Amino acid sequence: MICHQYTSASMATFWTYDYACSLCEELTFLLRSRWTMVKCLYIITRYVPFLLLITDLYLYFAPNENPNKCQVVVIIYSCLSVISIVCSEFFFVLRTYALWNNNRIVLVAMLSAGFAAIVVSIVVDFVTVNASHVTTSAIPGIQGCYRASAVQVSIMFILLLAFQLGLISLTIIRAVQSWRVVNGPLYDILVKHNIFYYTCALLLTAVNVLTQMLFSQTAYRFVCEVLQFFVLAILATRMHLFLWQIDRQTHGSDGLMYIPMSDM
Repeated sequence: MICHQYTSASMATFWTYDYACSLCEELTFLLRSRWTMVKCLYIITRYVPFLLLITDLYLYFAPNENPNKCQVVVIIYSCLSVISIVCSEFFFVLRTYALWNNNRIVLVAMLSAGFAAIVVSIVVDFVTVNASHVTTSAIPGIQGCYRASAVQVSIMFILLLAFQLGLISLTIIRAVQSWRVVNGPLYDILVKHNIFYYTCALLLTAVNVLTQMLFSQTAYRFVCEVLQFFVLAILATRMHLFLWQIDRQTHGSDGLMYIPMSDM
């Protein structure tokens, strides 16, 4: 239990520090960029982790001896986690769609695979919530609850791993096809960001799958899960800010992409 509390506190510090470091750039983006679907997606991706942090800290630090109340908090935490992951991944679904010149077949394939993964993950997640229970903290006078899942391997991370492999494959295929055809700084940045993001995402997801298999009864799996939620959100939003800044320098406008990527 105390390991969970240390992890929650460290993640809160990490996220707050990152937010403070990018606050100036973020305010510039929010005030000067035009309102689009991707800007709304950015706001959700950026600020849902704050709600996740609040829920996380309440889960492990607030006195709580009611198993039903604990279960409700765990359900809220699970929903916020799914929203955070989905929004982070959707950034790169849109980018992959743009790389494929807005090919609707590719978009439908990605959305169908993503929707199927989300539905299965949610079903499994809510079924295993029943295994949650309350435990007493090692810190005197403080109680909290945590989730002890009966499922050793998290289905969500296995499905996420498969989905990310599909997206990075689409990115690499398109990059090879367009290597000598499409040129430009924005296109190059887009490809590099996609590959870097999915390299990090695949690494984190693979670590999560292994920890779920090998350390299912320890706090290590919780540390890896929380780390992935926040790192992916930070990567997605930081990369979007950087892409927007480069586009402004290149074109001197609020339009974000011209290869063509008008929706971004």
